[in-house]
Amino acid sequence: MTYRTRLSAVPSWLALCAAGFLLAGCSSTKTDPTANWSPNKIYSEAKEEADGGAYDKAVPLFEKLEGRAAGTPLAQQAQIDKAYAQYRAGDKAQALATLDRFMKLHPASPAIDYALYLKGTINFNDDLGMFAWLTRQDLSERDQKAAKESFEAFRELVTRFPDSRYANDARQRMNYIVNSLAQYEVHVARYYYKRGAYLAAINRAQIALADYREVPALEEALYIMVLSYDALGMNDLRDDAKRVLTTNYPQSRYLAQGFKTKDDPWWKLW
Repeated sequence: MTYRTRLSAVPSWLALCAAGFLLAGCSSTKTDPTANWSPNKIYSEAKEEADGGAYDKAVPLFEKLEGRAAGTPLAQQAQIDKAYAQYRAGDKAQALATLDRFMKLHPASPAIDYALYLKGTINFNDDLGMFAWLTRQDLSERDQKAAKESFEAFRELVTRFPDSRYANDARQRMNYIVNSLAQYEVHVARYYYKRGAYLAAINRAQIALADYREVPALEEALYIMVLSYDALGMNDLRDDAKRVLTTNYPQSRYLAQGFKTKDDPWWKLW
């Protein structure tokens, strides 16, 4: 019996099964449900998903719209909305990349102020401050890279678009960030002081005093300098630092009570 003959002897029911499997495989190919949708229909569906909190479903729809309506204001809107959806879905890196791309491609867009505001908000590093009672750590103790990037986005917003609807909130957030950055320097100074690295503590406290004005952290910076100079036996410098402290903060709680505890974080002042 030849090979050809053996093949012809395969039962017909087995051949039908094989054909069925092939057809099933072909039918499993995914179809694009948006293929015949208009750009407005895609946008409507994407917004509906986003408004319902299904950001993971909204993102691919916005991406389809970007390609389907390329070169139109609707495509620009889709890109901005996609960035927001990515942010709310927890994909901050992709959201920031989307915003950077948007601002590069559309520098004259009327939505640039919102793009800057959203970029600043994504980097705004206040979540730990709000929930510090759970972690026993406050905002100033974190790496401040995101806070600095947030500040730069907000500063560009208020500089270029001072009358933007987002400018006032951006200014308040900038104030919060400045307080955080100053407190970060003081947190490091306190860390050095408590480990006996008094010169390092003084240097870090001086950075806070040199770089920031009228922020709560400066009172503690001066207090750390008083303690550190005293520990080093530099009495004249200690007295000078204490004089500045009492002049600027005549009711200083640090001189009366010492360092704040974890139950009294700086951000509760604001």
